[in-house]
Amino acid sequence: MKTNKTNLLAEVKRYVIITFALLLMAFGWTGFLIPQHVLGGGVSGIATLIFYATGISTGISVFVINGILVLISLKVLGPSFGIKTVYSIIMASVFFSILQHFITDPILAGEMAPLVDDKFLSSLIGGALAGTAIGIAFTQGGSTGGTDIVAMMVCKYRNISQGRVILFLDIIIISSSYFVLETDKIQAIIYGFVVMGVCSYCIDLVLTGNKQSVQAFIFTAEPEKVAERIANEMHRGVTLIKGTGWYTKREGDILMVVTHKRESQQIMRIVKEEDPKAFMTMNMVMGAYGKGFEMIKS
Repeated sequence: MKTNKTNLLAEVKRYVIITFALLLMAFGWTGFLIPQHVLGGGVSGIATLIFYATGISTGISVFVINGILVLISLKVLGPSFGIKTVYSIIMASVFFSILQHFITDPILAGEMAPLVDDKFLSSLIGGALAGTAIGIAFTQGGSTGGTDIVAMMVCKYRNISQGRVILFLDIIIISSSYFVLETDKIQAIIYGFVVMGVCSYCIDLVLTGNKQSVQAFIFTAEPEKVAERIANEMHRGVTLIKGTGWYTKREGDILMVVTHKRESQQIMRIVKEEDPKAFMTMNMVMGAYGKGFEMIKS
């Protein structure tokens, strides 16, 4: 019973986080991008184009387009979409509709002046909010659907990566603003690519930022002291490797440590304090799995 209750609470927590992420994404679009006539990629970008051309709420367009894509994908890919995807699509549509009803102009600050009255800054903020939100939703198993679904269907029949398909679709969507907007067409396209870049960067930052690991090789005359401090102060494992310097022809001990990126400065501090003349290399690793890191995936 306790296990079932714990699992239920964990699942509720995931849905709460996904809901907050979708609200944040909708706010980024309705509060900073749409009022400034700045476009991004994905289904949200298509919905914004439709809004500019017809005045139809982006929430309605997001729901209809995603609904059509899900129905098509069920036939092409099979029932591979979980309840979280459907939930995310519905909630994103609701938040877009509600926020766009209340936010019709750029957000105001003091004395009724726009909080952000610059398209470039709006592109950065809107893209950052949307990308961060999507990344948070991904970490909880959620999905905003959209061009991800199209990419999956294309990849089933063509040998091409999903990332490339999504990039190609986003370029088409953003470039289409040239035919919809009446003024500043080229400028809108450029800002749209800024949004796309910032959004992608923030997604990657959320998904991998805290999980990035580094591998350090330390060549020092005080291997015991350095290893002891790393083990005691950082609680990280240290591997001692015997090596021979080709130039000096002398044998020595090499320390190898794998740790989180955010802890790399602490390693440098320890090495510098124990042996200022030490030589050290540090490289990013694609993934670190096992005790103290991510679980080994099957």
